[in-house]
Amino acid sequence: MLCCRLLLATILVTAIISVQVKAQTRFRDTIQIAGSSTMLPFVSIAAEEFGYSFAQFRVPVVGSGGSAGGLRQFCQGVGSHTIDIANTSRPMRPAELAACKANGVEQILEITLGYDAIVFASRIDAAAFNLTPVQIFLAQAAQVPSAKGMIANPYKRWSDIDTSLPEQQIVLAIPGTNHGTREIYEEDIILPGCLTMPAVQQLEPQAQPGFCSAIRKDGRVIEIAGDYTETLARLDAQHDAVGVFGVSFYQANRDRIKVAAISGVLPTTETILAGEYPLTRPLYFYVKLAHVGLTPGLLEFSRYLTSDAVSGEDSPLQDAGLIPLMPEQRQKMLQRIITQQSL
Repeated sequence: MLCCRLLLATILVTAIISVQVKAQTRFRDTIQIAGSSTMLPFVSIAAEEFGYSFAQFRVPVVGSGGSAGGLRQFCQGVGSHTIDIANTSRPMRPAELAACKANGVEQILEITLGYDAIVFASRIDAAAFNLTPVQIFLAQAAQVPSAKGMIANPYKRWSDIDTSLPEQQIVLAIPGTNHGTREIYEEDIILPGCLTMPAVQQLEPQAQPGFCSAIRKDGRVIEIAGDYTETLARLDAQHDAVGVFGVSFYQANRDRIKVAAISGVLPTTETILAGEYPLTRPLYFYVKLAHVGLTPGLLEFSRYLTSDAVSGEDSPLQDAGLIPLMPEQRQKMLQRIITQQSL
């Protein structure tokens, strides 16, 4: 069945080849992609399948570097020295769009590929966790509320924060600021947890975000600039470490790490699709439309990646951990590609 669906996707994408709008001289033989480490395994799988299905095109080159890093490369300009596609685990920001346009990248196609979730995980032989946003904030904060006002974070063990948590040293490995995951982590976990505290609510509104995002500097919070394999290596090296991952990476390594519940809910396909697990996010890729007709296969790959056979139900990307779009959402994305609808 899967073979038939992949064949159908190949036939549908092939139809694009005969109706290319642009016929400029090709300036590069290979699609260049960079960005989110969460997106890396999904797009890499699709790139290999694309190269196999379309012998006239070379296998796209897929790199990492984080969402922000990928968008910086994407927005450097138009031409063979710049990438064709940026993968992100959060939407492009207005300032990034402005930077793109300032450098001549004016026609940008935004596609939602599917969904992912942020998870907290520890070694398979470590204690089980059930965390709340407030507890996570208190574990990483530079300062915390006390009866005497705001004080330097005194918590050394998770059980110091809440006796229901394990008597385990606090070692928290979080994504670096170059990661889209970090931005979602702060917006969906740290800020909500912090702002529920009455002492924080008494601060001046303009001071609250800075207070909430300030991280302790005593070595208990480790910012990971690399991809999730680096975070996993940290867990291997430190038994007490708890790391932040995308759910797809956890699913691929569940023989080595165990996932924490958030506010009593474990991240399963069912809880994520039902909206019960709180830390769910869409995944995106951005296509430089000025490169269509210049970089061979760019539009074809975009449609192939978005096709039901590749990233829908019972697809290779779902097997790799991607949560697929609903059928009507997928059709909307495919229509964007066909019409080359720009932001």
